Amino acid sequence: MKYYYLLLSCLFLSCIPLQIAPNLEDGKILKAKKFVKSLGNQYVYAFTDPKEANEFYKYVNAKYQITYDDDLGNIPVTIDTETYYLTFYEADKQTKTLNLVPLVVDAALDSQGYGSTFDDVYVSRSGTWYIVLTVTDEALSDALHPNYKNSRAVTNYVNLLRKEYITTTDYIEVYFKSE
Repeated sequence: MKYYYLLLSCLFLSCIPLQIAPNLEDGKILKAKKFVKSLGNQYVYAFTDPKEANEFYKYVNAKYQITYDDDLGNIPVTIDTETYYLTFYEADKQTKTLNLVPLVVDAALDSQGYGSTFDDVYVSRSGTWYIVLTVTDEALSDALHPNYKNSRAVTNYVNLLRKEYITTTDYIEVYFKSE
């Protein structure tokens, strides 16, 4: 009987995850449609962005000494003496949880003739922002595709780019390194 009460109390004092934003702190190659549906079957390198909004724009502008154009993207980068084109997107993924306590309390209140009090908090949401990178070659081939001829070097490049972005606090430092 003790276990029944313990199980019942755990059930009523917990939240049920409905949707969980992935943990991509170390970055990962994956299909684009998981993050930016408009990119279809292309592969992307995605990572969790721990910084404020638009920080990656500032970083890219300093690193490549450009003014990033949202419409065109396609920053030319050199990897193993070949020219590639880097484009990035910011994507938001939500973590949604069903909160059982307010649901149960409202059900109890409703059964006694009182109206719902906590209906605003049945589901809670919190967002996580990601930077999503695409890399193509001059023939517009997907350079992050696992079967691409130079995919290992391209993956290493975007991984180093992520690490530099995460560890850099003053983008003028990146600017001077790039010169």
